[in-house]
Amino acid sequence: MSFLHSHLLSILIWLPILGGILVLATGDDRNAAMARKMGLGFSVATLLLSVLLYRNFDLTTADMQFVEQMPWINIFDIQYFLGVDGISVPLILLTTFLTVIVVIAGWEVIQERTAQYFAAFLFMEGFMVGVFSALDGILFYVFWEAMLIPMFLIIGVWGGQNRVYAAIKFFLYTLLGSLLMLVAILYLYSQSGSFSVLEFHKTPLGMTPQILIFLAFLAAFSVKVPMVPVHTWLPDAHVEAPTGGSVILAAVLLKMGAYGFLRFSIPIAPDAARELAGLMITLSLVAIVYIALVALVQRDMKKLIAYSSISHMGFVTLGFFVFNTQAMEGAIAQMISHGFISGALFLCVGVLYDRMHSREISSYGGVVNSMPSFAFLFVFFAMANVGLPGTSGFVGEFLVILGTYAVNGWIAAIAATTLVLGAAYTLWMVKRVVFGPVANDQVAALSDINPRETWMLALLGAAVLLVGLWPFPLLELMHASVDQLLEQARVIKF
Repeated sequence: MSFLHSHLLSILIWLPILGGILVLATGDDRNAAMARKMGLGFSVATLLLSVLLYRNFDLTTADMQFVEQMPWINIFDIQYFLGVDGISVPLILLTTFLTVIVVIAGWEVIQERTAQYFAAFLFMEGFMVGVFSALDGILFYVFWEAMLIPMFLIIGVWGGQNRVYAAIKFFLYTLLGSLLMLVAILYLYSQSGSFSVLEFHKTPLGMTPQILIFLAFLAAFSVKVPMVPVHTWLPDAHVEAPTGGSVILAAVLLKMGAYGFLRFSIPIAPDAARELAGLMITLSLVAIVYIALVALVQRDMKKLIAYSSISHMGFVTLGFFVFNTQAMEGAIAQMISHGFISGALFLCVGVLYDRMHSREISSYGGVVNSMPSFAFLFVFFAMANVGLPGTSGFVGEFLVILGTYAVNGWIAAIAATTLVLGAAYTLWMVKRVVFGPVANDQVAALSDINPRETWMLALLGAAVLLVGLWPFPLLELMHASVDQLLEQARVIKF
């Protein structure tokens, strides 16, 4: 086995972090061009390595692959333990792909502290890949917490007028939830004698400890998803974050909470997961329906897309807790699809904001007359957000509804209302922004998207179409791991 193959996960984690350090070393804004080129180079290299990870992944087994294990803190048996399965590989691919898009998005827009901006995203890329590949509880926790720092800085330094408030709110919400997760990890260590996540999966626990552990993990993961009622930090963070920050926040960070349910909550506390499934399904349906209604009355485009994200992530948690293969595979497909679509919508808002410095829907109207190419792409991503067949948005939602219907028709019927509500708030926004007569002289003077903006949106559009028209590779990638996870969920552990 080659060095590259046996250490591929470590390279995927530490290459962008090393890149971030080297980008920081370029110094002040006099070397901004060098910082941009280095940021793009390291992000593209990491993406290519993640494609190599996918190409060498064995689809026939649910076992962890590309495993790396070595001592880290011997006295507590904490190990540097990495590995991936069919659930984590697509999320790593999503992370590396969107980091390249974010670097392209900030190419001409970020003019101050350029090196620090691109370095922050490279650091965050490494930490996020670490979260998706860590198989030691403490290592997972370190990556989980480390990721907060660059995002805190991205919102707090390059954000909008109320950026400090939004950054602190984001940091406190996610940090406080994570502390209970750490307590749960320490308890599991006391029961299993190891910090290995795979050992946690095998540890027999009574119903009461399982419920307490499930609730402790829920405190951390529900904030990150975010689930109702701990979702209030997300619209503030999105509105104040720069465009690149909003893309990564919606497309990858929210998926870390959902990933936590699959890696920790369900396999470690399967009996509690089934016992509390009613609670999780109820919270998911509230997110799907209520938050969609909240999105209908938003005046700010970023806030509308932020609430749309919460509603769509409700589909993800619903798919997890009906314990059905179709629904769970659909939920994971929805995670990937939502990453593409929400990222693209935030980039579209960023394109308009760069020109008019307003996110208010009322500031626009008739954009199609001055920006026809942009309008085409914006409407395409809006259709994907609605779940138009042929786009990735349809695949995940259809499978979740189909799998849920096999378990309970009424729950599926309530979840399906989001198809109507999603169309209502998305198309209402598009109608007011893109179509109709030209609203004012500023809109009439807008210039259409340039080659850089065309590339970043076209790449995301291609990804949305690829998954929408040919979802088989994605579903095949996760199938063995999902089957194993559902087997673990059926095991009585006490």
